[in-house]
This record gives sequence, C-alpha cells and structure tokens, in this order.
Amino acid sequence: MFHMAFSNIDLSKPNRFAKVRALRVIGLLFGFTIFGTVGIHLLEGISWLDSLFFIVITATTVGYELLPRLSDNGKIFIIFYLIFGLGIFTYSVSLLGQWIVRQQMSSMLEKRRMEKTISKLDDHFIVCGIGRMGQSICEYLHEREKSFVVIDSNEEHLQAVCGEKGWYYIHGDATDDFILQSAGIDCAKSLATALPSDAANVYVVLTARMLNPDFQIIARASDDKAGEKIKHAGANRVVSPFRSGAVKIARFMIHPAVEDLVEVASKNIGGFEVADLQINEANPYCGKKLSETDFSNKGIMIVGICKPGHEPQMPPPSTTIINAGDSIYALGSSTIINQLLEEFNDYVEVTA
Repeated sequence: MFHMAFSNIDLSKPNRFAKVRALRVIGLLFGFTIFGTVGIHLLEGISWLDSLFFIVITATTVGYELLPRLSDNGKIFIIFYLIFGLGIFTYSVSLLGQWIVRQQMSSMLEKRRMEKTISKLDDHFIVCGIGRMGQSICEYLHEREKSFVVIDSNEEHLQAVCGEKGWYYIHGDATDDFILQSAGIDCAKSLATALPSDAANVYVVLTARMLNPDFQIIARASDDKAGEKIKHAGANRVVSPFRSGAVKIARFMIHPAVEDLVEVASKNIGGFEVADLQINEANPYCGKKLSETDFSNKGIMIVGICKPGHEPQMPPPSTTIINAGDSIYALGSSTIINQLLEEFNDYVEVTA
C-alpha cells in the first residue's frame, strides 16, 4: 500500500536534527559569552555584572560611549575575543541559515512527494476532519492497511497527528472542490466526513456528491434531525456517535457474553469484518451452490446473499445457487477478507 510505504518514513528525524543544531548554536554563543565574562573579570578585577555588560557590548559590536580603561592584558584579550568572536558569530549564523533553508526545502520536497503519491492513489478512502472521531477512523483504516487521505483545515493539528503517524494529508477546506479533487475524489472508493459541525458535513456531502455521483459517502451527525438533512444531501450512511455509543452500551447490558465474545474475537484474530462481494460472470463461484464453494475452508462464513431486486437472505440456505449480479455478505478476519477482496477485484479487471 502507498500509505504503508509512506509510514516507514521517520518524519521525526528532521525535527531531532533541527533541535540538535539549534542547541549547538545556542550553547556555542552562551559558552563564548561566559568565557569572555570570566576573562574580563579575572584580568580587570571588575564585578561580574560589569564584566558581562562589557562583553555583551563588545560582542554585539554596539560600541562604547566612553572608551573603557583596560590594562594591556585586557586589551590583548579583547582583541583576540573580537577576532574569534567574529568567526564564531559567522559560523553560528551559517548554521542557523543552513537549518532554516534545510527545513524549508525538506518541507517543500516532502509536500511535493506526498502530493505526487496522492495523485496516483486509486480505490482509496478520504477522511474529512482529524478530530477524535476522524482519528479513530484513520486508526481503523491504518490497522487494516488501507490507503487513505486526510483533509483538515488545521495545519498544525494535521502535522502533529498525520505527520507523526505517516498518514497522507491535505491542508484545506473539505468543502472546496479543488481540495477534494487533490485528494483523488474521482477515483476514491469512499469518503467519510467527521467534521464537528453538522452544517460543514452537509456542505462536504453536497460537494463530494456533485464531484463523484457514484461512490459511497458516510457522514457524522449530532442527532437524528441533522442526520436526515445530511442523508438528503447525498450521504449513503449517517452515523451518530451518541446513538451508536448508546446502542453498544445497551447491547453490553442485554447480552454481555456475546459482546465479550465480539471483543475477544476482534483482538485475537486482528479484527473481523463483513464484506460485500459482488459476483460477475467471470467469477469461479458463479453458478455454484453455497455447499459447493470453499468459503468455509478459507475461514469465511456467508451470512447473507442479496439477489437483484430481492431482499437479502440471512442466513442463506446451503442449496442457494450463486448467480452473476448477486451480492454475498461474507464474515471473516480482516486478513482473509482482504485477500478475498483482492481475488474478486482480479475477476472484475478480467471482465473489464
């Protein structure tokens, strides 16, 4: 996956290098100032504060209103201090300049590289908003090695979350046509909008539906009333975090053992999923009965079949014949489901 390849890049190294470089420059200037202060104090016998003041005035080349009275040793010390000070100051400025230019160039090159890779993504996911819900969505996609792009208007938060985790991201307004097109909405598989405002989610759904009338859009809603409006705007699914959380709590109350089984199974087998498998004429399962397939041998359970124009059969009889145009709902571990989806995609490419 493109996303996984990018996640191998350690984006924290430039920051660590920059901190070391900045600390080195600060330490060098601080040490040189302390050295000069101690030297003047020992040679001229003046107070520490006067020595520090004299060295700072000298090092910054501000100059003196009145020429201070120095001994011969003090004058020789100041001469060498200024000569070496000029070199150290020039070296420090050079280090800082290199650091600034390198940071800017690194940021520009990384952004260009990311934009180039995003433009090559296909059948990926788009997540609008990197708040708590959006971050949970990205974590789920990341664990299942899915390619995705994050869009958010808060650049600092984007860099803090996505930059550190190696996720692709685009800084901008998700309601902007250009931003969605930059995220590859034309060839994306699905879009999820989890912005904190219902109005913003409505605008994202409207814009996305106009740009891509055929793909799936899932949106967050604060309540049922907002959910209805978002659905009318073009969302395929609307999720209310409060309702979903309440339903899960109720399930724990009614069927604690079943929910515990689901939790344990999710952790032990890397999570399990229900996939919608589309059957075409090139598919080897086409024309076979369920009892004649090898789904069970692969660790997959068929929980339903939906034939065109009919209600889903859940669970389907073992004598059900799989035909072209059917949708099969398969339950299995994430790894096995992903392998099966890749196989089914190959059959689609053959027919295309």
